[in-house]
Amino acid sequence: MNVLVTGGAGYIGSHTCVELLQAGHEVTVLDNLCNSKEESLRRVQEISGRKLRFVKADLLDAEAVCATLREGCFDAVIHFAALKAVGESVARPLRYYRNNVTGTIVLLESMKEAGVKNLVFSSSATVYGETNKPPMTEDMPISAINPYGRTKVMMEEIMRDLCRADGAWNLVILRYFNPVGAHPSGLIGEDPQGVPANLLPFVTQVAVGKRPELHVFGDDYPTPDGTCIRDYIHVVDLARGHLAALDKLVAKQGLLTYNLGTGRGNSVFEVIHAFQKATGLKIPCKVVSRRPGDAPESYADPSLAEKELGWKARLGIEDACADAWRWQSQNPAGF
Repeated sequence: MNVLVTGGAGYIGSHTCVELLQAGHEVTVLDNLCNSKEESLRRVQEISGRKLRFVKADLLDAEAVCATLREGCFDAVIHFAALKAVGESVARPLRYYRNNVTGTIVLLESMKEAGVKNLVFSSSATVYGETNKPPMTEDMPISAINPYGRTKVMMEEIMRDLCRADGAWNLVILRYFNPVGAHPSGLIGEDPQGVPANLLPFVTQVAVGKRPELHVFGDDYPTPDGTCIRDYIHVVDLARGHLAALDKLVAKQGLLTYNLGTGRGNSVFEVIHAFQKATGLKIPCKVVSRRPGDAPESYADPSLAEKELGWKARLGIEDACADAWRWQSQNPAGF
């Protein structure tokens, strides 16, 4: 296939581009580089041994998006481009709604104009909100407790309405749980700006000496060791899920939704122990007060993706820790 990847220079996007290229697909990346660097795409090409095309543009620039789609003769789009920091979304909600929701509408309008109606959409487990109890299944009601999560809910609803209105559209919504790890080459990985919002990049930055200690947000949750439990999925497994979703688009079945997770949870302390076991390094940590909005436990039921996509997570938390450390130790300052 000839595939347009929005946000393809980012963490999950870059790993997916590697898998796409290695599978023989043609890839064009559209990215404004607000949260990523073009160097990641150079390394994607180094890993895969194949070239991709890069268009530096913002999804809010309708003219640029339309021109890219008209000229590309694409078979499908994989849509990653979005702002994703929960804390920032609370502080700057209008920026998130404009970028994520309006940007997606511009993309869909441009796809319609270009006659491209096959889309894989990057959603999130945040759409399950606080009231659903794990394991999360795709038929649960969706809601969200922060502006970032609400943008994902809104974008999903827009896509559902679009498919109801026009049966020519084929969309696969992928709800990610907690992406972790890096490509085993150590050439690409998670490169957060500022203080990491996610657990494993914070751990690796402590390990590399960039930060003095890890803060554990609460050890008094109703879980076996008192810390929050999450479903950590290796980013390479996640990337493979997008290839399976692309194959599913060929079947022309309208709108489909799948969880991408491992089906089990690991606590914060379990992740720390797994990292120490995988690397032989000691991670100093300090328990601090809980963060508002953190649910005690969240993990996926990924059985539908296995049944209908033929996809299943293969890599475990120790694989993710070893790969994340390889990336961070070889690239202590990121890209």
